Amino acid sequence: MNDDLIMSNTPDTDYSQALAEGWLPIREVSRITGVNAVTLRAWERRYGLIVPHRTAKGHRLFSTEHIQRIQQILLWLNRGVSVSQIKPLLNAPAALAPAPDSDWQAWRQTMIEAISELAERRLDDCFNQAMSLYPARPLCEQLLLPLLNELEQRWQGQFGAQLERVFFHSWLRSKLGARIYHNNRSLKGAPVLLINHSDLPFEPQLWLTALLISSSHCPVEVFDAPVPGGELGLAVEHLQPRAVVLYSSKTLNTQQLPRLLQGIDCPTLIAGPTVCIHFDQLSVTTTEIAGLYLAHDPVEAHQRLSQLGLYR
Repeated sequence: MNDDLIMSNTPDTDYSQALAEGWLPIREVSRITGVNAVTLRAWERRYGLIVPHRTAKGHRLFSTEHIQRIQQILLWLNRGVSVSQIKPLLNAPAALAPAPDSDWQAWRQTMIEAISELAERRLDDCFNQAMSLYPARPLCEQLLLPLLNELEQRWQGQFGAQLERVFFHSWLRSKLGARIYHNNRSLKGAPVLLINHSDLPFEPQLWLTALLISSSHCPVEVFDAPVPGGELGLAVEHLQPRAVVLYSSKTLNTQQLPRLLQGIDCPTLIAGPTVCIHFDQLSVTTTEIAGLYLAHDPVEAHQRLSQLGLYR
């Protein structure tokens, strides 16, 4: 019998004792910081950003100092610094810390080239690597949202644009849908219900919103097509969601909102470019309909739900 097998059959007393002393397992650190365990391990192995304590059987354990260090890493990521450039910044005084050039643009360029060549495997490999290194928020803010903007500019009047759009949107729906489905399988409680309220067959930013919410350990239910006004209340009755997000990049019939939202007794967000289009009217509507909020983009929608305490 080899040492690994002997070890696997031996109780890890070091682990139990460390937990009693206040050390935290990786699953708890993931819950506290919002950084999944795969990413924490990648930060340790590839960049030495976090060096947890290890028990005799190899369990990772973290202290409050580790939590603070992870939060520092997240601050730099949210400022647009790439993960490979963060280590020397962690010990530098904040006022003296340099602002290194970000390599997010290189990531985006690699993905655009893969999209232009319909190279699904290359696109998939690039995104998988980024997803393993970055939490959902910087991934969306620094990679995916700018990428969507660059693609929309690229697709203006270009031959082959519709082909690229269909290819990328199909890939993105499959990729994010699989991640969200996997997360949902391990989560309990009422979901956030997200509805595509445009007449478009696919709204990428709706799915980014779903990814951000899902990354906060909250189940999500995505309806990728408009729900008739008279049936939204039925969906809410069946699903009992903790919130509803109506996402649209098109014009909205604001006069029908009171009827559409009738009978919904949970917080409701209207999100997307439609908020910019109808901002004045919608701002008035939020004062008339209790529990109605606005969000311009996925990050703001995610923050608004967090402020409402819906991720607890």
